[in-house]
Amino acid sequence: MISERTKSLLTEKNTSLLKNYFSSLGSQFTGMIPAADVQQLCNDLNVTVYELMIMLIVFPSFYAVVPISNYPVGAFCLGESGNIYYGANIEFTGQALSFVVHGEQASIANAIEHGETKAVALAVSAAPCGYCRQFLYELNNAKNLEIILDGKPNQLLTYYLPDAFGPGDLGFTGGLMDLKNNNLTLVNPTTDSVINEALSQANKSYSIYTSCFSGVAIQVNDGSIYGGSYAENAAYNPSMSPLEAALVTLIMNGSNFSLISRIVLVEAEGSKDSQLSATTAVASSVAPNITLEYYPATVI
Repeated sequence: MISERTKSLLTEKNTSLLKNYFSSLGSQFTGMIPAADVQQLCNDLNVTVYELMIMLIVFPSFYAVVPISNYPVGAFCLGESGNIYYGANIEFTGQALSFVVHGEQASIANAIEHGETKAVALAVSAAPCGYCRQFLYELNNAKNLEIILDGKPNQLLTYYLPDAFGPGDLGFTGGLMDLKNNNLTLVNPTTDSVINEALSQANKSYSIYTSCFSGVAIQVNDGSIYGGSYAENAAYNPSMSPLEAALVTLIMNGSNFSLISRIVLVEAEGSKDSQLSATTAVASSVAPNITLEYYPATVI
């Protein structure tokens, strides 16, 4: 439900300004509102960044893929750069619900793919569920992350997750969104751009607990390539697979599952766990006629 404060901001003039802005983006939109545009919109609408995020929260929900629940959720991640990143929930027909990508996860994966290294705030259309609170606590700025909800006071993530369990409890410093270079090279090097994108994603993946460095690259019919990297969690089960992250990138860029022509997984050999079975399962749902390509990598 939209609060009275937000309703007061959505005047006819403001709504017209927003429609004109998004219409001007066209095919250039990549699921991110650049910092300069964020500031300009705030100036034009006479609102704060947090108010802007709440005003626009319906927009990312339009990207939701929800064939199971029919319940779209939109989320925005505000990065330290000032950029705002879209996120929406994504579901996979015929697969276990544990594979579902939540809107909050999607906004973080989208931010990471754009090179963002710190999340400042997260606006959501409803309070984050327990699963997402645990996922978000893995972030390198988790203790300072603000949660923005319409009609409610802004609160730190730790308000919603008291007595939290995270990397520090396992003796690790830093967290998800830290820049990584896992020093992987393919066992059989190649010039194939899709395979090398998957390798690049594996090299920046976050797997401080199991060293299952892994990345996925998806190619679509027009030749565009979308990547995603593994995001591990101290509690293990809110971890996000590299294919899920890559599918977020694909969807937030306005593409869809039916256009997928290749899916490539690169993974460090000899790690404690593997993304192969999960990737195979989800790939069979989103692109049933595509054979997953798997390439092992080794640490230099």
